[in-house]
Amino acid sequence: MPLLARMLMAPLTVEVRRGAVAQLGALLADSRVATSGRVAVAVGAGQGDHISSMIEPTLGEAEVFRVPDGSVDSAVSLGADLRKGAYEAVVGIGGGKTIDVTKYAASLAGIPMVAVATNLSHDGICSPVSSLEHEGGKGSFGVPMPLAILVDLDFVHGAPPSLVRSGVGDVISNLSAIEDWQLGNMERGEPIDGLAVAMARTSAEAVLGRGDSIESDAFLTVLAESLILSGMSMVVAGSSRPSSGGDHEILHAVDQLYPGSSNHGEIAGIGAAFCFFLREDEHRLSLVSDCLRSHDLPVIPGDVGLTAEQFTAAVMLAPSTRPGRYTILEHLRLSEAEVRDRVEEYVRALGH
Repeated sequence: MPLLARMLMAPLTVEVRRGAVAQLGALLADSRVATSGRVAVAVGAGQGDHISSMIEPTLGEAEVFRVPDGSVDSAVSLGADLRKGAYEAVVGIGGGKTIDVTKYAASLAGIPMVAVATNLSHDGICSPVSSLEHEGGKGSFGVPMPLAILVDLDFVHGAPPSLVRSGVGDVISNLSAIEDWQLGNMERGEPIDGLAVAMARTSAEAVLGRGDSIESDAFLTVLAESLILSGMSMVVAGSSRPSSGGDHEILHAVDQLYPGSSNHGEIAGIGAAFCFFLREDEHRLSLVSDCLRSHDLPVIPGDVGLTAEQFTAAVMLAPSTRPGRYTILEHLRLSEAEVRDRVEEYVRALGH
């Protein structure tokens, strides 16, 4: 009998609610995750002690490792510890850096990883990519998708608001990435995965028009589900294409040139808005910029302390951060003077 549909990878469990961490013990008792219960836990530096005390009643003797930062070195060190301990699975509990480090460490150790998100800063919760710092700046590394995902809204409410809002910018940037993918299809015949596009677009549209914000459990639930769906779109596509276009090329260039300027989702949001400006798509530009402003996210470079000259330099560098990826930036092939003019026009148009 012919295969009538492709088989898709998906997490065993997706749980988004208050008190989700309490579900961790039952999840890890599932023989599909760990047969003997030998599990390691990785926590971030910030909330490590608090998280450890909370999970102790449910995880008993599980060994807890601290993740000091979001670097490749931290991931390699954790991976070595996991191999030495012969663990069956590892649970990464924390924000984006902790989860990205744990995903990469789990891949090095050859064991499954369970993600427990304490903030919603970007779609790395479920993506097959780890964004890690190294000597040359920040790089993206392919990893297996988490085996299960828990988002505890109690922790999310306690996270810095800027990190939670950051997730809005990241998921909204999918709309720009999809346009770039379609452009690559038209100009270069690049194949498009329609299901991946549908998932990435749906995740962005779910957040785009909402009137509530991060103070609401209902909004946080939709944002968490959107970020998870966005991550899964990359699993379906086999690359970051549905969620990363010229917007993320600009983000990676800013990370290289001006590290620490802002967080992932904030720059991704600015990048998406600027790419719609370059496309002269006034309707989408208005929707995206209004959404960013409604969540107190930056819209123009000056909102994150970047001058027009600095942002111009980032836009010029951006295509080199993803060689071979075709976006509006590669399509227009603007000179430095032309980019500077567009940046200044963008600031004049949106800087109110």
